[in-house]
Amino acid sequence: MTSPFTTPTSEGRWTPRLWGTLLVLCAAMFLDALDVSMVGVALPSIGSDLHLTTSTLQWVVSGYILGYGGLLLLGGRTADLLGRRQVFLVALGVFALASLLGGLVDSGPLLIASRFIKGLSAAFTAPAGLSIITTTFAEGPLRNRALSIYTTCAATGFSMGLVLSGLLTEASWRLTMLLPAPIALVALLAGLRLLPRSEREKDHDGYDIPGAVVGTASMLLLVFTVVQAPQAGWASVRTLLSFLSVAVLLTVFVRIERRSAGPLVRLGVLRSGNQVRAQLGAMAFFGSYVGFQFLVTLYMQSLLNWSALHTALAFLPAGALVAVSSTKVGAIVDRFGTQRLIAVGFALMVVGYALFLRVSLDPVYAAVILPSMLLIGAACALVFPSLNIQATSGVEDHEQGMVSGLLNTSVQVGGAVFLAVVTAVVTANTPAHASPQAVLDSYRPGLIVVTGIALAGLLITLTGLRTSRDGHSVVVARSVPAGAKPGTDPGTDVDTGAGTVMDADVDAEPAALRD
Repeated sequence: MTSPFTTPTSEGRWTPRLWGTLLVLCAAMFLDALDVSMVGVALPSIGSDLHLTTSTLQWVVSGYILGYGGLLLLGGRTADLLGRRQVFLVALGVFALASLLGGLVDSGPLLIASRFIKGLSAAFTAPAGLSIITTTFAEGPLRNRALSIYTTCAATGFSMGLVLSGLLTEASWRLTMLLPAPIALVALLAGLRLLPRSEREKDHDGYDIPGAVVGTASMLLLVFTVVQAPQAGWASVRTLLSFLSVAVLLTVFVRIERRSAGPLVRLGVLRSGNQVRAQLGAMAFFGSYVGFQFLVTLYMQSLLNWSALHTALAFLPAGALVAVSSTKVGAIVDRFGTQRLIAVGFALMVVGYALFLRVSLDPVYAAVILPSMLLIGAACALVFPSLNIQATSGVEDHEQGMVSGLLNTSVQVGGAVFLAVVTAVVTANTPAHASPQAVLDSYRPGLIVVTGIALAGLLITLTGLRTSRDGHSVVVARSVPAGAKPGTDPGTDVDTGAGTVMDADVDAEPAALRD
């Protein structure tokens, strides 16, 4: 739905209020990414100042991941039910307060608590913000352009966070915690004036409280288990029992959702091949990149003895390439479709990761490291916006929050799971009292795993290209309007027998997005 304040002019230009709406949402996404990247460089200073052990210090990062990844499904559906604008603004205010708290505390537990609260609030701002975009900008070129700018802000925030943390930590680690607070406050005040009002969903079939409880518990336990597995041991009784508990909870969650009149996640949406490929692609995309950044940061700081700022600047070309391309990606999606761009992007990632295997203890940056950074930057510019566009295309307004929460959950779970896998592989290949060359050699299996994850993402995407050529691509599964019977339009809809109908032809997708 759109309002007169946010409708483009007859010439196709965006109104000032439309730009203002997008900038507010971009600011929140920028802060989420900024916060994730800034804290990593500050960890040694935090541990020294607050006298934290390594295991406790880990939870400064993991606390945020736990709150964010564990509550995204709930955050997305809450935005649909209670109003996207309201949920976004309240969560953004909580984020600002938690940032202020994190910069002022003097104990490890309080700092971890503030990080968990920030992750929790981001779990509501991220899907609410994405769903505001997809319900404000009409599907097609307008939405593609908006989403390309929006997702670019995430990559830019992540890159700038690395540089800013290197600079701010030199003065005090507290500045890295405090910086998001004033930015969030300004965005909140602007959002109160600019964001379009959204009504609560009035025709829903009640609140899926059992699904919310079990779904949130399963996501929290999954993220917690993955984060703790490298330390506890992947084959330990504790880890195996935790994974078994996750499987049980997810099974119960699926049963609840199939029987619920108003499910937290309508499982019919996953009958769409494009939707499933978007979710799996998001896991592979972010999981491979997080694993790569983790290994490269260790390589540069531990083996090459580069400073935090030097390391951040080494990553900067990738982020700069994404930022420069932000206004162009939407038009490219309009022309070529999401599947092709995702496939090209994953191919670039595979080549970029593979090229990094050439690194040594005395690399020439321009010849060895820079090509990988540029290829990965180009890949991020193509893949991330395209995944967001593909996941939200063809989805009705009242389910945009749900799909946005599902996509962000895939991103976070993929990052947590694959980072843990890469860490385990490197640890298993690192001998005791290893020489620098032996340590570097232990990183190579991890880089191979990263490359394999990206290759898996490419292969998943290629199945979509093959399906679209065959003319049997399923675009989206929709909920049946109240009072309607499934399959009443046999020329378009297919009765699934589960209270949903599915658009079963590429002709159901806007021409600009046909893949």
